Amino acid sequence: MSSLGSPKTAFDKSALSGEHPLPLYMQLARHLRGLITSGSLGERDALPGERELAEMFEVSRVTVRKALRELSAEGLLSQRQGAGTFVNRNPHVEQSLSALTSFTEDIAARGMSAGSRWISRATGPASPEEALALGLSPGAQVAKLRRLRLADGIPLAIEFAVLPARFLPEPEALDGSLYQALRARGYPPFRALQRLSAVCLTPEQSRLLEVADAAPALHIERRSFLEDGTPLELVRSQYRGDAYDYIVELNLV
Repeated sequence: MSSLGSPKTAFDKSALSGEHPLPLYMQLARHLRGLITSGSLGERDALPGERELAEMFEVSRVTVRKALRELSAEGLLSQRQGAGTFVNRNPHVEQSLSALTSFTEDIAARGMSAGSRWISRATGPASPEEALALGLSPGAQVAKLRRLRLADGIPLAIEFAVLPARFLPEPEALDGSLYQALRARGYPPFRALQRLSAVCLTPEQSRLLEVADAAPALHIERRSFLEDGTPLELVRSQYRGDAYDYIVELNLV
């Protein structure tokens, strides 16, 4: 962990203007956000205190506090009582449970670059559990895709997807979004059933996600279907608990 006690030249007082229509706290948040995303402020760098920032930018401490609170809500800052405010460049993603979208689409919608690191991809016989979930005969051929999902190069999830081989006969050729590839082949996902549970990561999973051993995570199991009800895929994933939230909107009926 480093401190910003010396490289204060990263801060630019002229980035804030009372003549700008944007409120001062939003201008300050925008300036700090740019320093974080550009790498001028590094991971775990400590920011000066509220009083020092207020003096530096000639604004009130209330303005500074509101700016820091906004960036903390975005996951770009971590505020620790008694310790200070620290840069957190790890992405934080919120996904709605009301729409069926791919990981690539979720990440792109938030202005980040989605990526994958392949662990394995091949065809093989379905396990009894996989055959039951996908409505297949025991031992039927399926495509099996295991990959590490990335956002701006940072690992967020481990994903293991299984599909009937007729939907993806050459998994080795897959490059990019699975859902885009399925749509291109005429098999667009139409609906899905999803189950979420809290787990602790295994040592191997912790290593892949670059977190501490037994770190908390979201285990997500999803079964997707075509419009006619045909099972399309079974996906089991582990998402980093410190970087991924699921949001659901509830309506009174």
